[in-house]
Amino acid sequence: MLWTRWLVLLLWFGATSAEQQQQQQEDERDGHRAEVRSDPRRQRSSPPVEPLDFGFVPAAVYDTHAYYEPGTIGILFHMVHAFLYAVQPNSFPKDLIVRVIQQNMGGIKIEEWRKPENVLLLLQWIHYESGFLICAVFGIVFVVLTPIVATCFCMCRCCDNCGGEMHQRQRKNADCHRGFFTASLIATTIFIILGVFVAYAANHNVSTQIKSTRRLINTNMRDLKTFANNTPAQIEYLTAQYTTAKNKVLSDLDNIGPLLGARIHSHLGKEVVPALDAALRMAGAKVESAIKAMRETKEALENVSSALEILQEGMGRLQASLTGERSSLSNTLSDPACTNGAVSPTCNTIRSTLPQLGVNADFSKLPDVNHALTNINTVLKVDLSNFVQKGYASFNDTSALVKEQTRNIVTGVKSMLDKIGSEITAFSKMFPVESSLANFTIFLNDRHKVIESFYPQIDQMDFYRWIACVAVLCTVVLILAFNVLGLLCGTCGYDRQATPTTRGCLSNTGGNLLMAGVGFSFIFSWVLMGLVTTLFVVGGNVEKLICEPLANRQLFKIIDTPFLVHPEKRNFLPGMLFQNPNIELTLGSMYRECYENNGLYHALQLENIFNINSFLNRTVYNKDLAKVFEGVQVDLKDIMLLDQAGRDNLMNFANAGVGEIDYPAYLAEVNKGVTVVDLLSFCSDLEDQADQLPRGALENALKGHASSIRTIHREQVVPLEQAMSTLSQSIKLLQRTSNDLPVKVTNILSAIDAAEYLITHNASHVVKQETKAFVQSLVGYFKQYTEWVKNSLTAEVAQCKPISNMVDSMEIVACSFIVDSVNTFWMGLGACCLLLIPSIIFSVKLAKYYRRMDTEDVFEDRAKTGNRDEQVCDISGNVPPLRYELCSNSNSACLHAAGLIGGGSFFCSRGKV
Repeated sequence: MLWTRWLVLLLWFGATSAEQQQQQQEDERDGHRAEVRSDPRRQRSSPPVEPLDFGFVPAAVYDTHAYYEPGTIGILFHMVHAFLYAVQPNSFPKDLIVRVIQQNMGGIKIEEWRKPENVLLLLQWIHYESGFLICAVFGIVFVVLTPIVATCFCMCRCCDNCGGEMHQRQRKNADCHRGFFTASLIATTIFIILGVFVAYAANHNVSTQIKSTRRLINTNMRDLKTFANNTPAQIEYLTAQYTTAKNKVLSDLDNIGPLLGARIHSHLGKEVVPALDAALRMAGAKVESAIKAMRETKEALENVSSALEILQEGMGRLQASLTGERSSLSNTLSDPACTNGAVSPTCNTIRSTLPQLGVNADFSKLPDVNHALTNINTVLKVDLSNFVQKGYASFNDTSALVKEQTRNIVTGVKSMLDKIGSEITAFSKMFPVESSLANFTIFLNDRHKVIESFYPQIDQMDFYRWIACVAVLCTVVLILAFNVLGLLCGTCGYDRQATPTTRGCLSNTGGNLLMAGVGFSFIFSWVLMGLVTTLFVVGGNVEKLICEPLANRQLFKIIDTPFLVHPEKRNFLPGMLFQNPNIELTLGSMYRECYENNGLYHALQLENIFNINSFLNRTVYNKDLAKVFEGVQVDLKDIMLLDQAGRDNLMNFANAGVGEIDYPAYLAEVNKGVTVVDLLSFCSDLEDQADQLPRGALENALKGHASSIRTIHREQVVPLEQAMSTLSQSIKLLQRTSNDLPVKVTNILSAIDAAEYLITHNASHVVKQETKAFVQSLVGYFKQYTEWVKNSLTAEVAQCKPISNMVDSMEIVACSFIVDSVNTFWMGLGACCLLLIPSIIFSVKLAKYYRRMDTEDVFEDRAKTGNRDEQVCDISGNVPPLRYELCSNSNSACLHAAGLIGGGSFFCSRGKV
């Protein structure tokens, strides 16, 4: 039971059955709670976890290739299988065998077979074996009848019957008969030779493959040792890879600020940031609009102030210039030349237009805007444009905030992970896996030595077997030798010109050799057929009832039938290994898992004994660690986009005094012209009137005054008009701004409040969700480790391919090496036995044409009478005295007569009386 202990202790288990059942119940409850927690309808799905690279478990390389390709002899194997299928085409009787075993569980009792159900089973078995029974009966009949027929044949020949009489009648088609018998015997001999070759090839294949059996044994033993030596290293590798998950968790905890911040930004980019961007853009647009309005208001006020100063100052200078020019022009018109009757109307007309030379607008009475401008400058000293950057900076500082708030948690988790790693390592060392496997290796070495000690005996037994089979074939070869030599001697020594009594010695020897072959055929054929029948019944049934079911795994289904081995144990394999027959472990499932090179933990369903997944779930991620992770909290409630100073600044902007300006007064003065009349038009009219005067001093003086007025317009009126245009635009802008300024400020404050609410509520909720997701990602690393351990135990650790290789190797040795060869041997030998029957017939018939006869038929033809008298001559051609011999011919009495009848020609014949 050492191997049983080794299998049980292989993968860290040794708890009692009661503890295991209790633990299994706890695992089921934990699994149910895990399913409830993991239900996607109950909680938000966690983000994908970064896959960890645990590397590759040290793989064991096994040398055994449990595959057999027979080569050329495989054709013969297929022929045997085809013949057996023709003999036994029925499918494997699994149910019948199971019922037979269950009926005879307590032993075979003759009286039990008289029951109807047992009689029915017997009839079903006979029906299944009907093909073998028919062939076996045929073989037995052959064995029984052959000696009887041989005895009768010998006695018949001793009585000069059955071809025993040394007399041959001459026939016209004798050559045709001899050729037919010769060809038939040659063909039969060739087929017998082929049968001998087939049997010898099968015999030799057994010896050859038995030597290959050593290689299979050595590789299987080597694989088992590799299995035992690699398993501890694989288990150690599994426990060591906990460090990979632990280091990843520690790395994420060390970088919890950037990692969790990145998760927050990623999630906010999907849910909160778009809304926040909209809010910030709205608030930003409004703030920018307010700032723009402030700047425009400032510029407008500055323009109003500067334009007002320019206008007030310029209008005074213009008034003085126009007054002086009007006085000078009035003096010019007082010249005596204007009293002339022709000139006087023109001068009077010019004199009447002199009052138009004056200013029209009066800006000296308008109030200044210095107070409003001072207030606007005070408001603009506060920068309102960076509050959007403050909103995004709040998220950019999340990493530092997270790292600061989780500093104590990271330290506690590190100590707990180190403790868990120590527990896993200590648990893996709890069971004596290495010592058990070392003992198993020693056991394998001892068994291998014991097996090797039998090699000489196996070789000796195989040699004796080979000699016995060769001796059996030699009997057939002996018969073949007589046939071949008989054919050679008879054919070479046959003379067409010789009469039956004058045949040569070589021809006679050939006939005798053929008859010797007939005799040995009768002597050995029944013995050989008895051997063939025995091998056929045994080998055929082994092939159909063991080898074929083993090849298609039907045999495992019989063994795995519940309650077959023991009436109280459902499954015998777990009952034998674990004393728990209720585990659904069968030989078929175990072989299938091992054939696929899966782990022994999965193949033997050791999770029913020790659930490694439940152990890792309890150990790797326990409740204490879960509580520590749940303590990770991040808060963003203290974020403020616009402080109270900024709010006060906006309110001051709304109350800057822009709305108190007397816009109608400004607009009324602006709408007036600078002068009462257009100075350029006045100058043009003055020059036209001057041209109407006679040439002289008066004309020149008036044109000089027109030029002076143009200069005043160019130098004083044009700048004043530009200043008035600027003042008009600025006043209109200030008037528009003052109307919606309180509404703008109110909207700005509302947008900033909405953005702050979005950050402090929605973003905080997102931070909580991402914090939870980050914790789940840390837990996911441990789940990856536990899943990797489970998958590794299933497919990579303690791969049990050697077990299936042992089964396959036994199938190859027993069925492919031995049973197929034995079946091929009896097929070849049986064919020889059957072909000996036509060989006997053809040899007896052909020997008559080669052996020297004692008598021959002689005929005399009498030309005169046309009568033919029959005379019998002896072997020398002499006619002996008349004698009579009574014989039996066609149930009629006849006499052999001999006498001398003169003249004519003679030939030997049998005369009837």
